[in-house]
Amino acid sequence: MLNKKMGLIGIASALLIMLAGCGGKPSAAPANEGGISSPAVVSGAEEDTEGSAQPAASAAPDPTAQPTAGTADSTAEPSPGDATSEEKQSKSIDVYYTDPQMMDLKPAKATIAYKNDTEKYTEAFKALQNSDNADLISLWGKMELKSLKFENGQIVMDIHKPAEAQLGAGGESFALSALTKTLFQFPEVQSIELLVDGEQVESLMGHADLLHPMTRDNSQ
Repeated sequence: MLNKKMGLIGIASALLIMLAGCGGKPSAAPANEGGISSPAVVSGAEEDTEGSAQPAASAAPDPTAQPTAGTADSTAEPSPGDATSEEKQSKSIDVYYTDPQMMDLKPAKATIAYKNDTEKYTEAFKALQNSDNADLISLWGKMELKSLKFENGQIVMDIHKPAEAQLGAGGESFALSALTKTLFQFPEVQSIELLVDGEQVESLMGHADLLHPMTRDNSQ
């Protein structure tokens, strides 16, 4: 009977030892959903390597660098030769007309605006073609100015004379005088070459000789 108790005690002791041994073993890590194991822990050496990476420093602008081609300068000003840099100027001039009976030449004031010499003489001729005074008659109103240029002190102007612009002997003489007096008031103008449809003619209207060119010395 004693031997039987001792045997049971031995068996119980052995079971306790076995249970104690099983309880000391580490339990297995639980599997993730879907049966995928958790990722391995990164070693300390790898963490140090990744943590020491620094962002690349941005390059500082070089103050001596020149702008690349095609860069527009918003502060650039137009050069003196640009048409946009020219401004019109005004000038009061004398313009010559005649009375309704064509007995004499009558001066009158007119204001012209221009950018250059060519435009100045063109505007002076336009003023010669129009009168705002009913008592002053234009002798050039029916003429057509085809072109005008100025070079080396000479105005070269080409006109077209329609039939209705024809005047008598007195009117023709006054017309030439009105033209020369109006244009020779500009001191830089030394001569006037008057062409009719691009050609030199002996007489503007058939009554008086037309000089080529008309100069200050022989102007009427």
